[in-house]
Amino acid sequence: MSRAAITIRRMEPGDLPEVERIQTSSPEASQWKPEDYLHYESIVAELAGRIAGFAVARRLPPDEIEILNVATGPSSRRQGVGKALLRELLNLHEGVLFLEVRESNSAARALYEAAGFREAGRRKNYYAKAGIPAGLREDAVVMKLQK
Repeated sequence: MSRAAITIRRMEPGDLPEVERIQTSSPEASQWKPEDYLHYESIVAELAGRIAGFAVARRLPPDEIEILNVATGPSSRRQGVGKALLRELLNLHEGVLFLEVRESNSAARALYEAAGFREAGRRKNYYAKAGIPAGLREDAVVMKLQK
């Protein structure tokens, strides 16, 4: 059985309602204002004519890139969307790439490790954890890829 083709393109203002829907349905993703993504390098993945996911990165001098967010809609997971988004970001950038991911997000961590990212450190008690009292937080795993 073949997979549907995934198309990657730049994020546009008209994409923001769908980007917000995906972000809201992905509590493990960073929850930023979607309109702010347009100030960075932002892309969307289309699958079967619908936006299935998005990714956002920013350039840091002199030759570093920070991946700020990657999210895939729940109905589009396990279909290669996250992998396609990450591959496009890697194709667009040379140098050192950084990202951070929730310690508990094992699917995302496996995706990043398969792409060559390695743990470079941790940010203790960085993320609020859904359903957990405000005083308890989850570590962020900082990952790095040298291209």
